[in-house]
Amino acid sequence: MQLHVTLDTRLEKVVSYIPQGAVLADIGSDHAFVPCYCIQQGLIKRAIAGEVNQGPKEAADGQVRLVGLEEEIDVRLGSGLSVLERGEADAITIAGMGGTLIATILEEGKEKLDGHERLILQPNVDAVDVRVWLLSNGYQLLSEAIVEENAKIYEVLVAEKGEEILYSEEERVRQKELRYGPQLMREKSPTFIKKWTEELHKREYILAQMRAGTDSEELKRKIQAMQAVIDEMMEVIS
Repeated sequence: MQLHVTLDTRLEKVVSYIPQGAVLADIGSDHAFVPCYCIQQGLIKRAIAGEVNQGPKEAADGQVRLVGLEEEIDVRLGSGLSVLERGEADAITIAGMGGTLIATILEEGKEKLDGHERLILQPNVDAVDVRVWLLSNGYQLLSEAIVEENAKIYEVLVAEKGEEILYSEEERVRQKELRYGPQLMREKSPTFIKKWTEELHKREYILAQMRAGTDSEELKRKIQAMQAVIDEMMEVIS
């Protein structure tokens, strides 16, 4: 009997954006769970699972063998998108990393992107860095999602090359949209409100600590900057 792979809520949301019948590249594949699941569910034709280190690659190889999908899933060793040929994948998933690292992977490997692939990106933190990279490189943000699992909150960003820009033409508003997500800001789901309320409370605590510090011009500037962040967060969740 073949073993069936299951995914957590976070990765199920990521998978929900993969186009039917795609060739998938899963970068930083973590035991190749996403490719295995997608093949077993008949969602994709085949997959490439990329790992940067030998140990994780061997773990992914073992998982693929365990479920008998060696013909459909090619596990490759290499950094980021270097495991791909240009235009080889219809969909690329990068999940479970910091947003700064995801943006770096995309920037360092962008010669492997031909503009026809869908990018499905799940940064654990610093989603703003991913949005900035997408906007700077001509990718249209098709969808955003925010999910909570095990007391952690994750954002999922889905993008394709396109001319339509969802962001405001006003610079101040656009910067805010990049930080919080244009669609997420409009929808203001309970999970979105929870995430930014928690972030607000963290910064209010930091501000209180600052105010208790030794008075100086530098500290005054830091207090003013932190107060501006707090004010913006309050505006976003209101």
